[in-house]
Amino acid sequence: MNAEPPVFSVRELWKVFGPKAERVPKDPVLSAVAPAELRDRTGCTAAVRDVSFDVRKGEVFVVMGLSGSGKSTLVRCLTRLIEPTSGSMAIDGEDVLSMDASRLRQLRRHRAAMVFQHFGLLPHRSVIDNVAYGLEIQGVSRAERRERAAGFVAKVGLEGLEHRRPGQLSGGQQQRVGLARALAVDPEVLLFDEPFSALDPLIRRDMQEEVVRLHGEEGRTMVFITHDLGEALKLGDRIALMRDGRIVQLGTPEEIVGAPADDYVRDFVRDVPREHVMTVRTAMRPAEAAEADSGPALAPGATVHEAIEAVVRSGGTARIVEDGRCVGVVGPADLLGVVAGLAPRKEAA
Repeated sequence: MNAEPPVFSVRELWKVFGPKAERVPKDPVLSAVAPAELRDRTGCTAAVRDVSFDVRKGEVFVVMGLSGSGKSTLVRCLTRLIEPTSGSMAIDGEDVLSMDASRLRQLRRHRAAMVFQHFGLLPHRSVIDNVAYGLEIQGVSRAERRERAAGFVAKVGLEGLEHRRPGQLSGGQQQRVGLARALAVDPEVLLFDEPFSALDPLIRRDMQEEVVRLHGEEGRTMVFITHDLGEALKLGDRIALMRDGRIVQLGTPEEIVGAPADDYVRDFVRDVPREHVMTVRTAMRPAEAAEADSGPALAPGATVHEAIEAVVRSGGTARIVEDGRCVGVVGPADLLGVVAGLAPRKEAA
């Protein structure tokens, strides 16, 4: 468990649009009614309803939900691009809601950079000047900002395209420019608002891999908004699944797929290939004496799919090894139970 204080800490956050919006969170009756009834009774829409979570340093925190679930409103509230109606928010312990205009500009320019679905590139500027734009706003000298921008252009795989204009780039390349621009200001946290949803599937997959690679290299904290479950499962260390402005489940991909909180989540993850998400910790059982010293070794974080391949090759069981010690084993029956969604055995010690 990460013992460091959270980067973002959000408590009982509400964003209500409409007349006299502030009355909705305060009224226990109005705050509990369904969205349609709330609109009928008050003319208000509660886009974010009583949301609480922490974003840990260095994690990819995914907020997922269908259109209208409140996820994009939520991420904009984090830097007050949209003003929350009530609740509390802190970044590194500093109260975001009490920040004055100057402090808020610092937050958006230096500490939390947004990457949007619509790239927002300046069409008359070259790639390198687009990437350097945030540094220009910060007052960095021309020579230094171009040098730093060139490094991030290379980091996102656009070396050689520095002097092209956005109109000369593909959609995927434009999104890489947007990503490089956000990285160039060296923010503490990157906020992605459905950045790849307009891209073709193959380009989208490439950009997902790029995020995974960059996170592996830099370990930067990321908050990623998406409506795509596959994208959420691929990128997220933890996922907050939203519906009608509320978080209905918050957990690791394995927790959400393996133990859905309700029928809505269960329906959401129904078609997910469990073996690609669930790890062998879910399937393993205590090793008998003869099993502890033989068979292929897997890490506890290996997927059930990887374990199936190892078990098929060996024709027996696979050992789960952590810190040089066998902590359990898995065989065909153990793995089949996880794939079939059966209740897991008690985890080995």
